[in-house]
Amino acid sequence: MFWKFDLHNSSQIEKLLEKEDVTLQELLDEEDVLQECKAQNQRLLLFLSRDSSMLDLLNLITHEPPADREERLRYKFANVACELLTCDVSLINDKVGGDESLLNTLYSFLEQTPPLNPLLASFFSKTFGNLITRKTEQVIGFLKKKEDFIGQVLKHLDTSAMMDLVLRLISSVEPVCLRQEVLTWLNDERLIQRLIELIHPHSDSERQSNASQALCDIIRLSRDQASVLQETSETDPLLTTHELQQSIDVLLKNMFEGEKSEVCIVNGTQVLLTLLETRRPCVEQVIDPCSQGLEKPYTVNNSILMAIQTHLKHFHHLLLNPPKKCVMLTTMGILEEPFGNARLHGSRLMAALLYTRAPRIHHELCQLNMINLLLDLFFKFSWNNFLHIQVEHCVSAILNQPTTNGKTHDSPDQIQLETKDTQNSDKSDMFTHCDLIKHRILDAWEENDKTQEAGGMRKGYMGHITRIANTVVQNAEREQEQTQISQLIKDLPEDYKARWEQFVNETLTETNKKNTADLVRFHTKTPMPLLKSSFISIFLLTQVFSDYQIQEMTANFVDQFGLNDDEFGEHDSSISVTFSPFTNAISHQKQEKHSRPE
Repeated sequence: MFWKFDLHNSSQIEKLLEKEDVTLQELLDEEDVLQECKAQNQRLLLFLSRDSSMLDLLNLITHEPPADREERLRYKFANVACELLTCDVSLINDKVGGDESLLNTLYSFLEQTPPLNPLLASFFSKTFGNLITRKTEQVIGFLKKKEDFIGQVLKHLDTSAMMDLVLRLISSVEPVCLRQEVLTWLNDERLIQRLIELIHPHSDSERQSNASQALCDIIRLSRDQASVLQETSETDPLLTTHELQQSIDVLLKNMFEGEKSEVCIVNGTQVLLTLLETRRPCVEQVIDPCSQGLEKPYTVNNSILMAIQTHLKHFHHLLLNPPKKCVMLTTMGILEEPFGNARLHGSRLMAALLYTRAPRIHHELCQLNMINLLLDLFFKFSWNNFLHIQVEHCVSAILNQPTTNGKTHDSPDQIQLETKDTQNSDKSDMFTHCDLIKHRILDAWEENDKTQEAGGMRKGYMGHITRIANTVVQNAEREQEQTQISQLIKDLPEDYKARWEQFVNETLTETNKKNTADLVRFHTKTPMPLLKSSFISIFLLTQVFSDYQIQEMTANFVDQFGLNDDEFGEHDSSISVTFSPFTNAISHQKQEKHSRPE
C-alpha cells in the first residue's frame, strides 16, 4: 500500500542540490534539512563540509542576525545551523574539530565585549560542548594554547551557557587519563578560586548565581566520578582545592565581610550545603535532611567543618540581624519583618551541621545559643513552614543522636574526638535551657487551643510541634536513650511532668489518630461510594476526552485523594493494581464486587 499510494515524497533538498548556484540559506530554509543530514545524505554533507559553508554556519551562531529581519525569524537560521553542527555527524565534527581556523572563528565569540546575546551563547556553548565530547584531544589542545581561556569564559559568566561549557569540560572528557589531565589544567588555571571570588557582594546577582551553581555542580560531579572510578588512586584536584580550609574561608569572608548582601549569603550558603552533602552517618559527616533516600558515600572533609566553625558567629548574627527587607503584603496580612531567604539558608546550614557527629560544631552551636534562637524564630514566624521544617530537622538531629560510651574516630589522619559529653550536653540543653517540653511544646499547644476556642486560626507550626513531640516520645522509648531523655523528663517540675504525661497519653495520642488517614481498601465490606462513582465518571469521560486529558484528570483525582501504589502496598499485599491506568482500577473494583458476599 505504501508504494501503491506513492506516499514517499522526494526531498526538496535533492532538488536544491541539483542547482549549481544553491545557497546555504536556501538549504537551511528547508524543514527536512536536519533530518537529511542525520540520514547521512552524502550530497548534502559534501555541501555542508565545504570551507565556505562551515564558515557561514559558524558565523550564524556567533554573530547577531540582521536587525531588519522579522523578529520571529531572526534566529531561525542560527538555530538550524547549531542543530546541524551538533547532530553528531562525524564528517562535520571532523571538519570543525580538525581545522584550527574554524575553531578560531568559533572561539572569537568569547572575545566579544560583555554582555553576550544569551541565545547565541547557548548555540556557541552547545556547539563547543559537542566538540569537547567528540573531538576531545584536538579541542583541549586548542584551548590550552589560548591565553587565559578560563578568564574569557568567566568574563561572561552572567550568561548561564558559559557555566554549562565549564561543566562540559569537567564531565565529558574521556578516557580517564585525559580527564585527569584536563582537571589538573583547570586547577592550575585556578578555576575554583576564581569562581569563589565571583560570589562577592560587588558582583551582579546573575554572575554570583551561576558561579555558585557551577561550584555545586563541580562538587557533585567530582564526587560522583570518584565513586565510579574507585580503582584510580589519583584524587580530583578541583575537589581537593575546593575542600581546602583556605578556599572555604575566602568564601565565608566574601559572604560576611563588609556590606551584607542577601544574594551573596544565599549563593555562598548553597555551596556550603553542597559540601556537607552525604549519607554516611559517621563522625564528621552529615546526613542531608533534604535528600532522603539518596545514598551518597561521600565523607565531609575535616577542613570544611573547621572553616565553617570559625564563622558560626556570623550566621548567629545573621539570624538576629538579617539584611533589611521591605514590608511585605501576604495573604495573612502585612508582614513588617519578612524572614528572608538569607536567614532561611542560614537555618538550613544549621540543620545540616547538627546532623554531623562533630563535637566541636555542636559545642560551638551550644555556646552561641543557636538552637534557642532558632526556636524563638520558629514561633515568631508562625506561618513560615520553610523555617519550621529546618528547625524541626535541628531538634531531630539532636534528639536522634546515639549515646556513646567511648571514643569515636575520624579517618586515620584525624584526631580522636570524645563525643559522649557533647551529645549528652546537647540533649540536656534542649530540655533545660531551651525548655523544649515546658514552653516550646506544652505552653505553645495550650496557647493554640485558646486561640482556636476564641475563634482564631490554628497556628501554622502546629503540625511541626506534633512531629517534634512524637520525636521526643519515640526517643524516650528507645532502650539506649531511656536513661537520658527519660531522666530529663523526670527532672521537670511536677506540674509540667504531670501535664506532659497527660499530653502524651491523651492529646498527642488523639492527634496522631486524627492525622493517620486510613487508606482505601477495596476488599472492605463498605466501599467508598465517592471513589466508585468518580472512577465510573472517568470511565464515561473516555468517550468525550483524549487519552492525554484522561491521564491528567486521573492524576488529579489520585493526587486529591492522596492515593499511590506504595500506600496500597503497605496495607494489602494482595492488591497489585495501580491507579495510573484507571481502567485497571475499575476492573479490579468489578472483580471485588463479584467476589464479595452480599
